[in-house]
Amino acid sequence: MDESLDGSLQNQIAVAGMYENWFLEYASYVILERAVPAVADGLKPVQRRILHALREMDDGRFNKVANVVGQTMQYHPHGDASITDAMVNLGQKELLFDCQGNWGDMRTGDSAAAARYIEVRLSKFANDVVFNNQTTKWQLSYDGRKKEPITLPIKFPLLLAQGVEGIAVGLATKIMPHNFCEILQASIDLLNNKKVELLPDFLTGGLLDASNYNDGLRGGKIRIRAKIEESDKKTLVIKDIPYSTTTTSLIDSIIKANDTGKIKIKKVIDNTAKDVEIQIQLAPGISPDVTIDALYAFTDCEISISPNACVIIEEKPHFVGISEILKVSTNQTVDLLKQELEIRKAELMERILFSSLEKIFIENRIYRDIEECETFESVIDMVDKGLEPYKKDFYREIVEEDILRLLEIRIKRISKFDAFKADEAMKRLEEELTEVEHHLANLITYAINYFKNLLNKYGKGRERKTEIQNFNTITATVVAAANQKLYVNRTDGFIGYGLKKDEYVMDCSDIDDIIVFRQNGTCVVTKVQEKVFVGKDILYCSVFKKNDDRKVYNLVYFDGKNGISYVKRFKVTSVTRDREYKLVSDNAKSKITYFSANENGEAEIIQINLTANCTAKIKQFDYDFAKLAIKGRESLGNVLTKYPVRKIVQKSAGVSTLGGVDIWYDATVGRLNRDEHGQFIGNFEPKDSILVLYKSGNYELTNFELTNRYTADEILYLKKYEANSVISAAYLDGASKNHFIKRFKLETTTIDKKFLFISDHKASRLIAASDNYAPNVQIKHKADGKTNQIELVPIAELVDVRGWKAIGNKLNYPKLTDLQFIDTDEKAPIQPEEESPVVDGDDEPEFIIKNLEGDFETSESESDEIKEDAESDNMSKEEVDDIPFEIKNLPPDHKDLGTGEQLGLF
Repeated sequence: MDESLDGSLQNQIAVAGMYENWFLEYASYVILERAVPAVADGLKPVQRRILHALREMDDGRFNKVANVVGQTMQYHPHGDASITDAMVNLGQKELLFDCQGNWGDMRTGDSAAAARYIEVRLSKFANDVVFNNQTTKWQLSYDGRKKEPITLPIKFPLLLAQGVEGIAVGLATKIMPHNFCEILQASIDLLNNKKVELLPDFLTGGLLDASNYNDGLRGGKIRIRAKIEESDKKTLVIKDIPYSTTTTSLIDSIIKANDTGKIKIKKVIDNTAKDVEIQIQLAPGISPDVTIDALYAFTDCEISISPNACVIIEEKPHFVGISEILKVSTNQTVDLLKQELEIRKAELMERILFSSLEKIFIENRIYRDIEECETFESVIDMVDKGLEPYKKDFYREIVEEDILRLLEIRIKRISKFDAFKADEAMKRLEEELTEVEHHLANLITYAINYFKNLLNKYGKGRERKTEIQNFNTITATVVAAANQKLYVNRTDGFIGYGLKKDEYVMDCSDIDDIIVFRQNGTCVVTKVQEKVFVGKDILYCSVFKKNDDRKVYNLVYFDGKNGISYVKRFKVTSVTRDREYKLVSDNAKSKITYFSANENGEAEIIQINLTANCTAKIKQFDYDFAKLAIKGRESLGNVLTKYPVRKIVQKSAGVSTLGGVDIWYDATVGRLNRDEHGQFIGNFEPKDSILVLYKSGNYELTNFELTNRYTADEILYLKKYEANSVISAAYLDGASKNHFIKRFKLETTTIDKKFLFISDHKASRLIAASDNYAPNVQIKHKADGKTNQIELVPIAELVDVRGWKAIGNKLNYPKLTDLQFIDTDEKAPIQPEEESPVVDGDDEPEFIIKNLEGDFETSESESDEIKEDAESDNMSKEEVDDIPFEIKNLPPDHKDLGTGEQLGLF
């Protein structure tokens, strides 16, 4: 803004317009020249300039990184620190550079040594696929002194192999690295018109769930986990870490989770050297399976990454998928190969043309015709005249430059000219030309062979490091360690882990939800806190598990509107947090008169006592909740009684009305579930267990907790354990190199402990196993050493049922090539019941007391004993007479049944 002496404004400049233009120019510069890679070569400008500078310096020897940085600064208008960081990043990806010295470690987060101490040179792969001056397009450097490539003619999808991250103005890019061999194979498949799917692969290894990868586009997500192994029941070992984390950051996250009480561990030890190894020692009594899940839920052992593939195409940023980038790169490689072939064809044709001219010039002694020429122009004319008869045989017109080249041939070369050698050389050139023309005519086949050659030449040692799996979603509240104690003040209506002077309820974690039932018939679920008011007169509070369809609530409530008592059973599977739900009728006088929470759907028997002055004939009666169906929490319920109730007490504990739990096994994620995913294992009662047979020759019994983890690749089969199961197994003994076969029953009942049922030599291996009672054994062997013969033998002819430690019987087939078990329909024989010992006449007969109602018979003596005991308890005569107990003499064969209390009848 300019202002004259008299204060009038002469000129005005719109600041908004300046800002708009300058900002757009800055944003464009950052996007195109700094942060986002070009799809043509997959490189950011700084990476491209580093490679170009290295190519200029390349003499096969290592160069100091500091020198390379200096050379790069001729092309890159930024500081040396950014160039050094970019070079170290490229070096750690182990593809384009051969590195020497301490280049840091992306797994541990250790930084590289100073640029003056480390050295670098281009790898053989980089020299093969990155450079070709003949197909490179050039531009002037920022100061106009040098020429630099606009893009490098890379004949490989480099962007997908290395991955990239960048943040520009208004956009960002994040492309995951992919496996070298899989990229090449995908390019081959693409050229063969096959369907292609590429998934990320990381140098740090780990486990990958790419089910929501979405081809690397915006909106997709991948989950990466550390590979955690159970060394023993007290120690976990982390072998691989997730991409973008380091051992230091991972350990810090584990310590933080332990300090906040999310997990309980004793110690973390970092033994990382050549390979990653982080030992986690567990606190006493902590489950390894639950801890592994907790590590994934609360630490950097599992991370989520949202890819966002953004690249520069024709000077503009574009959001594209991985398959599109692969397609563009593959097509560009085909185009570059075509250009190289066409350049080579032109070179060969020129060499053949000049060799032909040279032969004509020497053999026809045209060089002698120029001896009498007095001027240079006449010399050129004379040579042109001598070539005239042959011009029709050449693919192009002979120009003056061709004649000048002929005139430059030295006399020494003319004198030593060998027509035979010249013909042989031309023949080789023509053969090569024919080959080049064949490649051009079959360009796709040539490109496929090019990719195959790269795969064979550089693919060794670049196999996939990241294992692809489908992860289950871990519910944090299920695996969180119980790091707090829940207390309740029932009268005042407070719950929380800070009420240490009030009533203790249970252990919980600080991320749990708590369900509360109040006497006025309301239910609410709230987040556990140090102290929170939930309403007065609390009947029950506990940790709330969402979608728990096994927990059943039984209650009786009084309807304040009509005076009727109702009984109901219901579940609470999902609610809105901090919202009150009414369980009884909407009346201020309505209230709960009896309540019980049952973890496995138990249905107890209650005794109802009516008021003494009511008109009911029977003022005391029982009610069995097992007769009542389970309905929704808002259901009215069934009428229990229309008379006023004085007291309700539990008369006897009930049993579950839900039956066993149906369990499925999903081998994809290696977990049990109740959602009908995978293979149905069976219906499980509390006493039941699962039999796991491992390929290593171990068996294990486990419970059916949903937190159990199984490695599917290690399991031969996983089934519900039956007590009379007989396992048939064939194995190779590593010590004797002999094959053995055995049948055994599982004699151990220890849960979560593996037992090796083959020999313990390190070379021993399990060949086949079956839980069929008496399978046939199909044996394939070479009787004469050459021809395969197959025999089918009943297993009973080979081996008897013995203990699990037995070695088994040796198979006398020295040339055994294969063995399989073929199931049969033969079932295990029913074991006869053991005869009970005879009771002598002098022995007192055993008896059982049953708590039943109805008509009963009792012996006089024992009935009198019961009545005497009752009278000693101050019971009235009427109460004694109404005792509904039955005592029956039992026959001798029931002697081992035990007392009624032992049988659970009381």
